[in-house]
Amino acid sequence: MCCIVLKVYYICRMNTDNRISQMRKGVLELCILTIISNKEDAYASDILAKLKESELIVVEGTLYPLLTRLKNEGLLSYRWEESKSGPPRKYYKITEIGEKLLQELTIGWQELIDAVQHITENKDISLETSNQESQ
Repeated sequence: MCCIVLKVYYICRMNTDNRISQMRKGVLELCILTIISNKEDAYASDILAKLKESELIVVEGTLYPLLTRLKNEGLLSYRWEESKSGPPRKYYKITEIGEKLLQELTIGWQELIDAVQHITENKDISLETSNQESQ
């Protein structure tokens, strides 16, 4: 019986971790555009460090394809700069179109936060109300 309980707990925990990971991926584009917008230009390792500082752990294998997609969509531009220690570095900058999208995403994000907070802060009230209505 104990093994079954532990297995169910493990499966639930795994599903929770996956769901949280998916939520984080959903806001990653907003976070990256914001980080780049707040700087003159940004190097990939600077972006990764800022995400890590905010406890949004992202690996290079996730970041680079996303930066490439954002660049291909015209939301970012980049420039190469020679490095004193190693190969040239690619620095990203947000474009005017990227800034406009960032503004829209920021508004949408705030609306989403407000909606979720409204639901989660009132969850006990709505549950009690629907239980009373069903009786």
